[in-house]
Amino acid sequence: MTDFTIFLVDDDQAVLQGLDRLLQAAGYRTKAYSSAKIFLHEHDGSIPGCVVLDLAMPEFNGLGVQDALVRQGINRPIIFLTGQATIPESVQAMKAGAVDFQTKPIDHSELLRAIKQAQEQDKAYRHKEAQRQAILQKLAKLTPREKEVLDYVVRGLLNKQIGGALGVHEKTIKVHRARVFEKMGVKNVAELVRLTVGIDGDGQR
Repeated sequence: MTDFTIFLVDDDQAVLQGLDRLLQAAGYRTKAYSSAKIFLHEHDGSIPGCVVLDLAMPEFNGLGVQDALVRQGINRPIIFLTGQATIPESVQAMKAGAVDFQTKPIDHSELLRAIKQAQEQDKAYRHKEAQRQAILQKLAKLTPREKEVLDYVVRGLLNKQIGGALGVHEKTIKVHRARVFEKMGVKNVAELVRLTVGIDGDGQR
């Protein structure tokens, strides 16, 4: 049994129970929901996993669930199931990040293949997110002045140029620069750029 959870969302109880049995037999942890609204209300995005989601549900369709997760900032791999897919719906789902789009009756081997893909995708995202959080923790240790110096350093300015821009003596900039390198755990500008590239002032990447 892995710590990877498959969230099953389908208003058809027979399909839900069948998928639940299949995936548990394959060694997965599952949580089944016959209501999309209940799923969204209870869902915890911090749990590693993916969603196997019915496209056509009466109260809240699958694309609506996908959109709700995105708006909540939850990066969750989704495998859509449908009995009557249309090309526009398929395209919309895949553009929004769906792992796969499968038609009922479900081919079990294809579903398990898609789940493996979702598992790798979720693992990669969580690894990247853990790295991002570690960088943000380092950035949080910098003083406001050190953050200013960091910004100029990664833009390629020399100590003298940074000092001129900030109205500070070059020797003072050298001290700030050394502290930035120490706190960020880097030895040179190239490492600092690689570490901070893509992270903006709000900590987004």
